[in-house]
Amino acid sequence: MNKILFYLIALLICANFQVKADSPLGKNLQKKYHTMSSDEQTIVIIYLSDKGDIKNYKNIQANAFLTDRSIKRRLKTRQPNNLIDERDYPLNNSYVSLIEKNVIKVRHHLKWFNAVTALVNKNQIENLRTFPFVKEIELVGRWRKNKDSEIEKPIKDEPPRTRSNTSFDYGTSFTQVNQINVPTVHDKGIYGQGIIVGVFDNGFRILNHESFASMNIIAQYDFVDHKESVIPYNPSHGGHGVNTLSTIGGFKQGQLIGPAFGADFILARTENDSSETPIEEDNWAAAIEWADSIGVDVTSTSLGYLTYDPPYTSWTWEDMDGNTTLITKAADHAVSLGIVVVNSAGNSGYNAEHNTLNGPADGDSVITAGAVTSTGARATFSSVGPTTDTPPRIKPDIMAMGQGVKVASSSNPTGYGTANGTSFSCPLSAGVAALVLCANPTLT
Repeated sequence: MNKILFYLIALLICANFQVKADSPLGKNLQKKYHTMSSDEQTIVIIYLSDKGDIKNYKNIQANAFLTDRSIKRRLKTRQPNNLIDERDYPLNNSYVSLIEKNVIKVRHHLKWFNAVTALVNKNQIENLRTFPFVKEIELVGRWRKNKDSEIEKPIKDEPPRTRSNTSFDYGTSFTQVNQINVPTVHDKGIYGQGIIVGVFDNGFRILNHESFASMNIIAQYDFVDHKESVIPYNPSHGGHGVNTLSTIGGFKQGQLIGPAFGADFILARTENDSSETPIEEDNWAAAIEWADSIGVDVTSTSLGYLTYDPPYTSWTWEDMDGNTTLITKAADHAVSLGIVVVNSAGNSGYNAEHNTLNGPADGDSVITAGAVTSTGARATFSSVGPTTDTPPRIKPDIMAMGQGVKVASSSNPTGYGTANGTSFSCPLSAGVAALVLCANPTLT
């Protein structure tokens, strides 16, 4: 009976479409498709032709999809009668159900793109192409995390620092925040209060670090393993997230004080910790949709990539045009909804022939953070532009300290270390954005 019902649903859906040619493959999938064996698995994004009958959504209020905080933020860039549009409507359940039965595993539903991402084999791709509601099938971009030049070097015999005339004792983190005038803002009583900051990283394996004791974490989700906790299953993973979170929002007098320690935080695990396993960009796209619905104001992401050898596929420097990668399109749309998106430039240094950026740092609406030393000189590992669109755009947009940055230890709940990379100039920059919004809530 269930099989009969399934085929009846399929016939009803197909009856609404004229006979058409098989759905096209995206340019990256085209390159890979002819070399795939029939049972070879890959991750694709399946773009759908429509969201079905959307008349039922026309009169639905924005609070059916968004929190009050999200609505308030969207009002900065949209009119009250246009807070939501078709991109916010859910996917057509009938289409999704049919796809679920014809793939190995569905990964994410992406409302903004009217798409589903899934793990499939070649035979399943061939079958999906015949579905009349499938518009296009493309590979999900895969990235390798840029290794920071030095992660969490333990501090030995830290020299004493004479406390300056400030409201707080920053310890040796004073250098990184003073370079961007944070203590002066803190002295005015501005700590990021009322701002929601999203930190997207590889997990946060210890949230009981002393510098997080007063942190207000209001939501968290693991988009890699699809679970509520952002603590990875592997206890050796998720250290990088601890480092970046402490950089933006840690608070321990005499040790470490981040720029936006008074903000509310949401945490998303969007990356696998392994340097040998690609990072799929659909995790980030799903995370930003989730963060938007909660009401995030600022996001900080320290994401990077390197080109993969077969069988993995990746974007290249030529694709850094602000309009190509899924992750950049998602970031730019988030900005159009009033979200400040800050991303690390990358750690691939300078190349005389082309840019060394990573998506979504190429986005025209994304604030791309490069790294400088304590003296203000560009760190040699900090990636550079320009983008490849016409006319090319200068990137990065902003610089902050990314060498010798004080961070919380990811293994010792009372320990600290130093780290290098644009992974750390990014949260410092995002923290400043949170302070600016705290003082000027109507800015976009």
